[in-house]
Amino acid sequence: MLNIPDPWVFLAFVLSVGSALLCLVWGISHWNKEEHEDEEPPTEIAHWAQEENKVEEKL
Repeated sequence: MLNIPDPWVFLAFVLSVGSALLCLVWGISHWNKEEHEDEEPPTEIAHWAQEENKVEEKL
């Protein structure tokens, strides 16, 4: 067991390495995905810009 006498320490070591490997696999599988759910559609951005210009003109 890699010279680790305590099974709880060994379990913590294995889980740490396992979680790092899972993070690597998840990161590689989601690399360069085109989905950007947090971005607004261009029409909403244009509408927002027009509203902002109206407010700025009033000031």
